[in-house]
Order: sequence, then C-alpha cells, then structure tokens
Amino acid sequence: MSTSHHPLGIDIGGSGIKGAPVDLAKGQFAKDRLRFENPRLSSPEAVVDIVEQIAEHFADDTGDSPIGVTLPAVVTHGVVRTAANIDSAWIGTDARGLLSERLGRPVTVVNDADAAGVGELHFGAAQGIGGLVLMSTLGTGIGSALLYDGVLIPNSELGHLEIDGHDAEHRAASSVKDDKNLSWQQWAERLQRYFSHVEDLLGPNLIVVGGGVSRKSDKFLPLLHLRAPIVAAQLQNSAGIVGAAWLACNSQAGDEENRP
Repeated sequence: MSTSHHPLGIDIGGSGIKGAPVDLAKGQFAKDRLRFENPRLSSPEAVVDIVEQIAEHFADDTGDSPIGVTLPAVVTHGVVRTAANIDSAWIGTDARGLLSERLGRPVTVVNDADAAGVGELHFGAAQGIGGLVLMSTLGTGIGSALLYDGVLIPNSELGHLEIDGHDAEHRAASSVKDDKNLSWQQWAERLQRYFSHVEDLLGPNLIVVGGGVSRKSDKFLPLLHLRAPIVAAQLQNSAGIVGAAWLACNSQAGDEENRP
C-alpha cells in the first residue's frame, strides 16, 4: 500500500451508509466522510451499489488499499448471520465475498460495535485498559463489543438481552429516546437499568459509550451510577469507521473477526 494511500472504512448502519479514508498513524479520517441515506429497499445488492459509490469517490485517496466494512449484524468469516436493523435479505449473505468481488480489493467485514470497540482500543478511551472493557454503541439499536486485555471477543450482541420482558435495545437505544420523546432523565433511567444488568453479569473494568449520542454524553452519563467508570467514546461516532479500517489492515484473511 502506498504511503500516500489510506485504508477505507465504511459503516453500514440502520439509517445511513458512511465512509472515509482513515489515517491509521493518527486514528482519524484522512478526508471528510461521505454519507448516503439507506436505500428504501436495503438489500445487499442495493447497499453494495452505495458502498461502490463511496469507494469510487475516495479512489484517489485509497488506491488499492484494503477496505473495512461494518454491519449491524453478527458476522462470522465474512458471512452475515443476523439482521436486527438491516434488511433480512442479508442473513446468510457472504458479505465479504460479495464486496470483494464488486470492489476488486481485499475487504474485511465486521460487526459495527466490534469495529467501534477496536477503534477505541487503539485510538480512544480503551487504550491501555487491562481486563474487560465493554463498548456500548447507542443508536438505532444497542451494539456491544467486549475487549479483554486488548483482544476482541466478537459478536457479543448484548443489546438483545431481555430486560423486564423486553429486548433491551427496544427500551434503551437512543432511537427510542427520540421516538418516545423521552427527557434525558427518563432515558437515563432506562440506561441505568440496562447497564446495571450488564455490569452484574460481566463486571467490566470500564464501559465506553459510543454512537452519535456520545457527542452529548454530558447530558446523560452523569445521571448513571455504576461500579465501573463509564465514559464517552473519544472517537465519538467515527469509531466504527476507524476500527474497520484498522481491522482491514491488521486482520488475517479468513479469520477477521477473531484477530483484531
């Protein structure tokens, strides 16, 4: 990879598709990110069309460098296994094979929260933290990443824990705050219930909160009372793209999700 070229990170989310070349020496975007709304029918083929547009837009910045792509799904060996906040047509899709063929470059596909956790591990709030770190992304749903002594434990999906008879993300995702017009205090009470439960199960040394709402962490993190420190992601909503690009350059082919 040319020293002037940067790996491309692309985050396929529940509402939009975002991408940017990443400077891995600094852990930040090399150029401003490009964002598209999800297509009305967000099938794999329709989404890959948009991913291809993002890759073409940044072609001069990325050259033939590898591409890291995140999905809000369990991903094992490049194959999508679940689809909580994307079209169900993704289930069973060999996303790595499909994207590699269309883009003509090596592609790493990883769960979106796992990518965000890796971004925070190398460039953000989880740097140098021993033991267990929980990364929680609050957005359309609730994503989770578990990092133990700097190693990713992939596909934890703790946003789908059942709490009080509900899927946790249906009660406490930031999209729920918006949809139900909850105050910060009302939403924090739901987050408190969720994080207390997760803390009782896992006993993390640190909880890092990411997603777009992390930009307003001062509105809700002080309202939470947990044993572990709980902090905002330093990379905020760029953590997933940065982590995906890092994984694209540091993964072993065929075993991405286990080798962060």
